[in-house]
Amino acid sequence: MRFRKRTPLNKFRKAPVQQSESKPEHPAEQLSANIGTNLQQIRQALGNSTDIVIREIRIGKDGDQTIAILYTDGLVDQNIVSDFIMESMMLDSSLSKDVECRIQASSNVMQMLKDYALTIGSIQDINDFEALYNALLSGDAIILIGGETQAISASARGWKDRGVTEPASENVVRGPREGFSETLRTNTALIRRKIKDPNLWLETKQIGRVTQTDVAVMYIKGIVNPKLVEEVHERLNRIDVDGILESGYIEELIQDKTFTPFPTVYNSERPDVIAAELLEGKIAILVDGTPFVLVVPALFVSFLHAAEDYYQRADISSFIRVLRYTGVFISLLGPSLYVAITTFHQEMLPTSLLIGLAAQREAVPFPAFIEALMMELTFEILREAGVRMPKYIGAAVSIVGTLVIGQAAVEAGIISAAMVIVVSITAISSFVLPAYNMSIAFRMLRFPLMGLAASFGLFGIIVGGIALILHMCSLRSFGVPYMTPFAPLIPADTKDTIFRFPHWMMMSRPRLVDQKNVKRRNSTPPRKSRE
Repeated sequence: MRFRKRTPLNKFRKAPVQQSESKPEHPAEQLSANIGTNLQQIRQALGNSTDIVIREIRIGKDGDQTIAILYTDGLVDQNIVSDFIMESMMLDSSLSKDVECRIQASSNVMQMLKDYALTIGSIQDINDFEALYNALLSGDAIILIGGETQAISASARGWKDRGVTEPASENVVRGPREGFSETLRTNTALIRRKIKDPNLWLETKQIGRVTQTDVAVMYIKGIVNPKLVEEVHERLNRIDVDGILESGYIEELIQDKTFTPFPTVYNSERPDVIAAELLEGKIAILVDGTPFVLVVPALFVSFLHAAEDYYQRADISSFIRVLRYTGVFISLLGPSLYVAITTFHQEMLPTSLLIGLAAQREAVPFPAFIEALMMELTFEILREAGVRMPKYIGAAVSIVGTLVIGQAAVEAGIISAAMVIVVSITAISSFVLPAYNMSIAFRMLRFPLMGLAASFGLFGIIVGGIALILHMCSLRSFGVPYMTPFAPLIPADTKDTIFRFPHWMMMSRPRLVDQKNVKRRNSTPPRKSRE
């Protein structure tokens, strides 16, 4: 496609961020052969934290070999530590006499323990204190051996998590009910269940000098563009902050343009949605500690699509999408059109309707713009209050508060009944958007458009709409035009935009940054069997 040559990935790379000169709190000092020295330094570095458990034991025929087992209480599975580490170290009856003799006679106790004693699945060697602290505070058990300058890190992670539940922000009538949790490995497993392909690659790194948060990059090799993978890794590697507590940190630090109301990084807490995005050649970024997974590149149309659109028939999905796009239009321009028409263009209204509106506004002391502004601010405050209040009270406060305040304002002559209807329809229309962050963007843009409508009428709305479209066309998400496939126009990709064509008609994947493998399917459309 033409736009590929005009929008190379390199063109949209940000300037390198200057790295901080601050040194890590724990320097990469090598472990000592003296186990007592190592334990003393660990206690000093961790401040004698009460959740750090240190268990010293002696093994060998004469008990001449000292071993220390360290783990963080609450981050490990106690059964794993007891059954697969402690018992193995104590050389109990589970080990044969031959193996016990080999360990006692061997000069390399560490290697013999790894080969014969430890029955745990995943183990790694550790050479320095920085790696030791990282593994210890991530939920691994550390095994220190007297006389060895290396330690063993054994995977024993087993903290309490929320489990797999239905996502609260992306409900569907038909479709899977499972959602991501706050545990990274659980989330990757949910995606693996959807895509059982060896080309689904997962690369993990740690970001945050203090938090050392695990961040995973997931993509399907052979479908994704390798240049896009390099760009994602470059932007992640340039992040130099103290901590990453949620995927929103990553989103803000890697997005192409900061000062825009529109999100340029997609997020979801549904495994089926992320799997579908991966199959289109996109990249998922998973952050430990949050159920929201990021997807890049993101297109504007993606925020207006729901997971259920692909589980219903094409005609039903297309009808729902038309309703959704209509709701977006009303949510953005509803109050602005009312203000412009009642202030500057009364001739556009039927005479009977105009007389009724004039009668309602006769006792209202404020112009239409002030009415709309007060009602919109009131609705936004009630909406925010409903979100922040307890779950079972918030919904009642939002609905009852809106009805009571609206009715009282009309009876007091502060607001006209027509304005309450317009603002109510606008508020309801904003809920049709599946993506919460895109809904907020349209709610924010509603206010400047109302100001333009109050100042210049429909001409102000037209100018504001043109400026908005130009701004959206100028946006990029990792080098991909934000308004694809409308600007630039890609006819083959318009089959899954406002209308959704049947699955058998969507033969190709979206043309994102020079994909190599664009074919979804090779079979012919389904036909009726011949009688």
